[in-house]
Amino acid sequence: MLHITRDFPGQTVITTFETSPGLCADLLDALVEAYADFIRHQPGFLSAALHVNDAQTRIANYSRWRRREDFQAMLRSPEMRVRNRRFMELCSRFEPVMYEVAEVVGAPESAG
Repeated sequence: MLHITRDFPGQTVITTFETSPGLCADLLDALVEAYADFIRHQPGFLSAALHVNDAQTRIANYSRWRRREDFQAMLRSPEMRVRNRRFMELCSRFEPVMYEVAEVVGAPESAG
């Protein structure tokens, strides 16, 4: 389970995929398969979550890595290059962007 904190020393990556309702489920399946078969086994991978919008036109992928270089090495691997070509067949574009956690805001504690 993801637990987001400001002091997370690793690399956060948010990738957005623009797709269509007719291809969204196929793209989601391809992403889940990529995580199950390859990405989660890569050095430095910590966790990920996939999110689909209501219109099924976007998928957001939130992933965490120990180091920026671990994520970059995974992207450059021959296996991931093949998978990225498949993703491009199922969406109009996708963009991985590296972030640092700047702030975390939670709901106030209940008084009950």
